[in-house]
Amino acid sequence: MKRLSDERAKILFEKLSKYIGTNVKQLIDRPDGTYCFREHLDRVYYVSEKILKLSECFGHKKLISVGTCFGKFSKTNKLKFHITALYYLAPYAQYKVWVKQSFEQQFLYGNHIPKSGLGRITENAGQYQGVIVYNMNDLPLGFGVLARSTMDCKTADPLTTVCFHQSDIGEYIRSEDTLF
Repeated sequence: MKRLSDERAKILFEKLSKYIGTNVKQLIDRPDGTYCFREHLDRVYYVSEKILKLSECFGHKKLISVGTCFGKFSKTNKLKFHITALYYLAPYAQYKVWVKQSFEQQFLYGNHIPKSGLGRITENAGQYQGVIVYNMNDLPLGFGVLARSTMDCKTADPLTTVCFHQSDIGEYIRSEDTLF
């Protein structure tokens, strides 16, 4: 496990701030200890510093993973969050979208959210803002990017896409071979 390069750390923190804003500091300095981000085989891991010190006695080739996989860098150096990061990011989310119960299953199959499937949305969210998608019982379902701002959503017709699908908890089943 190696430290993120300056370029990749910048990409990671920009992506994190897109979803949780200024709460990135709370993600690192938690009450139960200090956490950090490390890279292994183009994957970004979120790990406690205590566990990181214990893992240093293993060789880099023998180590599969340590901590929680937050995402993977592509060959073009773009970061895609994995669904495993959802439960760490959801408590700190600035912008949220709630999906109607009738549209939950469609979102979990990887479809975008139209206005007719939108239950609620956080006020003052801008276009292309990263959001956490919840069901109406406040259970986090996945990540998305708003296709329209909150103000545009109010006047949009029911079939207009409001939120682009990024990742959802259905990926645990659909992509279990490539997820970890």
